[in-house]
Amino acid sequence: MANMNFDTRPILVFWESTRACLLACKHCRAEAMENPAPGELSEEEGMRFIESLTQFGQPYPVLIMTGGDVLMRPDVFKLMEHAQQLGIPVGLAPSVTPRLTGENVRRISELGVKAVSISLDGASPAVHEGIRGIPGHFRQTVDSLKQLVDAGLTVQVNTVVMRENVHELPAIAQILKEVGVKIWEVFFLVSVGRGKMVQELDPAEYEDVAHFLFEASMYDLVVRTVEAPFFRRVVAWRREAGNGGGTEPREVADKFRLGPLYLRLSEELRDRIGAPITGPRSQTSGTRDGKGIVFVSHDGTVFPAGFLPVPLGNIRETALSAIYREHPLLVDIRAARFAGKCGDCDYRDACGGSRARAFASSGDPLSEDPACAYVARVTS
Repeated sequence: MANMNFDTRPILVFWESTRACLLACKHCRAEAMENPAPGELSEEEGMRFIESLTQFGQPYPVLIMTGGDVLMRPDVFKLMEHAQQLGIPVGLAPSVTPRLTGENVRRISELGVKAVSISLDGASPAVHEGIRGIPGHFRQTVDSLKQLVDAGLTVQVNTVVMRENVHELPAIAQILKEVGVKIWEVFFLVSVGRGKMVQELDPAEYEDVAHFLFEASMYDLVVRTVEAPFFRRVVAWRREAGNGGGTEPREVADKFRLGPLYLRLSEELRDRIGAPITGPRSQTSGTRDGKGIVFVSHDGTVFPAGFLPVPLGNIRETALSAIYREHPLLVDIRAARFAGKCGDCDYRDACGGSRARAFASSGDPLSEDPACAYVARVTS
């Protein structure tokens, strides 16, 4: 990945293959519905779209099939098989519904899917089901995670951080360890779709959470973030400091001027799981919305990312490779041509801030990310 030229190809192509879903999650970016939305790509169009990914050249980007609920598409296994035949790696992000059956898990495994991601937004039924909107969904989700792990799949848990569930992060980490999940991808909420109704944390609290996640990665757990590229700065600081910046939470809090949320989360993590057992396994590739990542919606409209609703074109009219390589907004994003403190920041390329959150807060995807607490040093 270090030699990947993000100006010419992404490493991840997210395809919102359908907006149909049986859930009604309160933070849903897609504002998913029970039936497919008008204009959804047909099976033939989906096949052609998958074929078009070979235009990026090898190594082909990973196709992440998501939704809605990807299993609501009756042709989903045909599409996955077509990608497999072309040598395009596939990741799957299904919803936990009655469609995630043992038979479907078996078929997913047989098709060589690269990874399967499942959402878990709380460590208790009250919190998780309050977000997901389905009674009994917490137990169904934990059972599905066990089923996927037992099937030998690489399993990733996605968790959206918001004010109503941030206190449960240590307990979620404990569940992942107990079930055998190896990857934790933590989404820092962006107010789009139904997420506009959900309360975000403030910048200091996000900083606390980022330091907590660095420590969670020291429990043989790969930790990644979405819409929180400032996590890379935190990881760099903690690694540069040696020994993660300290051996005890209060020592870390003093060194990095962290708040009570960090202390609460870090101390509870140790109470639940014990002392860290490995070096940090936090992943911090240099991608951001539109740089190494691109999103294709249910009707073929292309966006820099799923949380950044700025249309760039449509694959029904223009090849995705041309849109990705040539659209002026993506060129500016990859060149880190940002305004405000993101433009002045010494981490503007390694991080660059969440372009989706910048747009949600100001209407300008090149403005500064208001969730970042870092006071940047101006560079020449």
